Amino acid sequence: MISALNKQTDGTLELTITIPWKRVKAVYDKTLTKLTQTAQIKGFRKGKAPQKLVEKKVGQSTIYEELLHDLVPEVYLETVREQKIAPIITPKVSVVSLESGKDWQIKAVTCERTKVKLGDYKGEVKKALAAEKIWVPGKDKKESSQTKEQSHDQQLQKIFATLLKTSQIKLPQILIDQEVSRMLSRLVDQIGRLGLTVEEYLHSLGKTQEELRKEYEKQAQETLKLEFILEEIAAFEKIKIKKEEIDQMIAAVPDEKSRKKMATPLQRAYIEQLLQKRAVIDSLMKL
Repeated sequence: MISALNKQTDGTLELTITIPWKRVKAVYDKTLTKLTQTAQIKGFRKGKAPQKLVEKKVGQSTIYEELLHDLVPEVYLETVREQKIAPIITPKVSVVSLESGKDWQIKAVTCERTKVKLGDYKGEVKKALAAEKIWVPGKDKKESSQTKEQSHDQQLQKIFATLLKTSQIKLPQILIDQEVSRMLSRLVDQIGRLGLTVEEYLHSLGKTQEELRKEYEKQAQETLKLEFILEEIAAFEKIKIKKEEIDQMIAAVPDEKSRKKMATPLQRAYIEQLLQKRAVIDSLMKL
């Protein structure tokens, strides 16, 4: 197998993978055997039809589809190890050539964790929050819970705006596109539950699809940048979450079924990230 890596200026990684026909043929034969075992062809018992007949009935395109489903993840992981890269998202895979008897070629587009250059975030956050801490005559010390909540939200917004202003980070376009797609998919589900179409929803807002996508792209960029910035600060400040803290958060969930779901390694890692970001924000609030 031959692979080539093209690193683009925005951090996007483009992998071109050439798979020898010999390897493709081996997987093709294996896939055809698997399909033959489950094929139902008129005049034959299930799984007993001749392989050549199954191949003709099923069709090459279906066999190729099954073949790629098994082969692509395998060669992609091999290429990642070979190129010594660490992708953070599922790759966008496209076919370059699938010619029988010749080497196949596919393209996988992904990205690694983007680099963050932190500025004087502590000093700038202190300045941004300074106005919140100034006492003025007549200011009621006994704030209502609603006022405190509004003040907390205002502080958060100031912190986030300051972090975005003081940090340097360039996001890969594929990462932005995936986040926008996720946001749009969630929106479609939400308006579907309301019994509306996307067109009706956009008409009620007085917006076009292009305008909505641009809005979402801006939101996606800010969200992703903040995610990376907070993670970078956590690493820089050596803010770590103890196992006991994760256990406590899971134990606090009243539903046993939900607790079991949260106890998986993947969910524990997600909880750790949430707690770590919260710890970073809390530390910035105290500046």
